[in-house]
Amino acid sequence: MKKSLLFLLAVTLLTYGCNNREPGLEADVEIPVSVEDIKLKSIEEFISTTGTVIPVVDVKLNAEITATYLLVNNPATGRTWQLGDKVRKGTLIASLEDAEFLNGVKLEVHELNLELTKSELEKQESLYEKGGVTLTNLKTAGYNYINAQYTVENARIQMEKTKIVSPFDGVITDLPFYTQGSEVAQGSPIVQIMDYAKMILDVNLPEKYIETVKVGQNVRITNYTLPDDTLTGKITQLSPAINSDTRTFKGNITINNPELLLRPGMFVKSDIVTARKDSVIVIPKDIILSRQRGMTVFIVNRGVANERVIATGLSNSDQVEVIRGLQVNERVVTDGFETLGQNTKVKIVK
Repeated sequence: MKKSLLFLLAVTLLTYGCNNREPGLEADVEIPVSVEDIKLKSIEEFISTTGTVIPVVDVKLNAEITATYLLVNNPATGRTWQLGDKVRKGTLIASLEDAEFLNGVKLEVHELNLELTKSELEKQESLYEKGGVTLTNLKTAGYNYINAQYTVENARIQMEKTKIVSPFDGVITDLPFYTQGSEVAQGSPIVQIMDYAKMILDVNLPEKYIETVKVGQNVRITNYTLPDDTLTGKITQLSPAINSDTRTFKGNITINNPELLLRPGMFVKSDIVTARKDSVIVIPKDIILSRQRGMTVFIVNRGVANERVIATGLSNSDQVEVIRGLQVNERVVTDGFETLGQNTKVKIVK
């Protein structure tokens, strides 16, 4: 009887002790993690650098004569030209009027003389064919006609000095103010025009990339004021020489800027694409752990985390190509992996 009571008491105490243990001591703890399904993606390796963009074409037009200044109207707006206006090649921007200068050019007189010398040459040619004049007479008429042509061309060049005309399609970026009808001196700046539908970026690249960067490689261009817009460019020139002081070499990037989003003088970041692969496994760079046995990541399979050794290929500042160790559609842990171990139970929260 005593033995039975003692056994019953022991069983009761054991049961009571088990029921009053702290919860979770024997239960498996599930670590919350975020995962990402592995899909095939594209990845690029690139070299980042910065610099200031300049326009492909930039010209300052100055007054070539001392004359009266008249800023003309922009035909597109009906008002005088303003900063930021787009201009077409051959468009008149301002005129410089000087009666004394025009009289000295004598364009109309020279044009009339050209007509007379042309008629005389045609007459001498006809007579020469009939034997009415000598070869010397014909050559003299020809000389006079050619000389008259040069004189007219020179007079027209002089007349062009009275017109400030855009030499190309572009945008007015500087327009010094002068009172309409006032006199401007020879050499005075009248207008500055830029064509920045294409831009140039000069960069200095570290010596170690001398064999990596090639003419024709694509370049992505970004600017902090244009966070949603990425422009494209290409490496167009590379210097073969290394600067002995900076240990860099010079490169030239041409940028397509059709919407004029980039402005001359902007500071930009350029990513020179040196390699690219499509349809490969790509994962975030910051989820890779460095172990004695190599680089590893965690994947989740049936609620359990497994550590995988991986081999990598192309990489950039954010992503890495995985060439061995992972399969498409596996789920890789992207957050919460720091406390995981092999076969740790996990709970996917995202």
